[in-house]
Amino acid sequence: MCLANQTDFWNVLPYRNATVRRTRLLLPVLFLLILAMLPSGIARSDFGRSSLAEFWELPEFFKEFPEERELSARFTQRVQDAASPAADTPPTPARIAVIYPAIQASDYWRRSIVALERRLDELGIRYEMASEFTLPGQEIREQTRQIAEMLKSDPDYLIFTLDALRHRVLVERLIARGRPKVILQNITTPLRAWGQDQPFLYVGFDHATGARLLADHVVETRPQPESFAIFYGLKGYVSYARGEPFRLAMAEQPGKRLVASYYVGFDREKAREAAAELLKRHPNLGFIYSCSTDIALGVADAIEAAGLTGKVATNGWGGGSAELDYLAQGRLDVTAMRINDDNGVAMAEAISLDIQGRSDEVPLVFAGSFALVSSDDAPQRIEELKRRAFRYSQ
Repeated sequence: MCLANQTDFWNVLPYRNATVRRTRLLLPVLFLLILAMLPSGIARSDFGRSSLAEFWELPEFFKEFPEERELSARFTQRVQDAASPAADTPPTPARIAVIYPAIQASDYWRRSIVALERRLDELGIRYEMASEFTLPGQEIREQTRQIAEMLKSDPDYLIFTLDALRHRVLVERLIARGRPKVILQNITTPLRAWGQDQPFLYVGFDHATGARLLADHVVETRPQPESFAIFYGLKGYVSYARGEPFRLAMAEQPGKRLVASYYVGFDREKAREAAAELLKRHPNLGFIYSCSTDIALGVADAIEAAGLTGKVATNGWGGGSAELDYLAQGRLDVTAMRINDDNGVAMAEAISLDIQGRSDEVPLVFAGSFALVSSDDAPQRIEELKRRAFRYSQ
């Protein structure tokens, strides 16, 4: 279903209208049966090469729904401000279930939970939280099992992600169920096909924005003609949203020549092996664009092993602790550093407003900000950015 006109759409959007109350449509056991009927073999499918067209990119989304731009701006200010304790909270704790692809070198996901918990504490919100971790973009069956198990405790909020096609099927069923309210992490582009049946909140850092920030840096600092490669993660939304804007930006530069692109998973060792082979075949390569932290670290390891540090460049993606260490050593050239903890703060603020009956103050999308950090930056600037980005999780 495509979006209706903006007035009708937002009037019927679940959780936005205080008069709308969905009943529970499925019990956990029935939910398990439905999931069991899902076709196998699609766990690693992507959204298709035209996948970004399935999503509202932020500039287009805010242009179409200007009231959401205003709501997002007010909410962002709330996130950036010091916590203001909730005035009226229910006596029972909010039950929060978290299923994250956190088994990876990037510390984004674990810091997200720390920031969420500490902001809830500051807001005076009582809560019970259960969390499960998996590998990124994989273990879809395990994530299905975890969701079904979480549903047995009847959580108020479920925090999950959206990358593979199978994730979409899971989330659609959760939204149709009506409870728990779904928060989608690491995605800031609403899915068009869901129309009025959207999750409670999309939260994270816009992948396309980060990709274009890195592309601008390459264009500015590397004007010379050179060949390059792109290392994607798994086929899916994150790889496409981070890789395609960069590829298109380089295609506009006549001196930049794409000689190879690989899907290496969000896997450091696979990235290292692929980069080592690539460097043998293309000894004059200028840089490798890495679409995640684990990929960046593996590529940097291969560059160092080949004795090409300082000659072949690669980037980080996200600016977590491991990346900043490699930047300080000169093993990474640049990264798009997320102001990391704002994502956890945003979820805490959304939950706080919701349990106070103020869900109309929660935007559909929260997109945190980036800072471009390079190996040439002064240590003082990087330390200041770390204090800002990791204000709860450091």
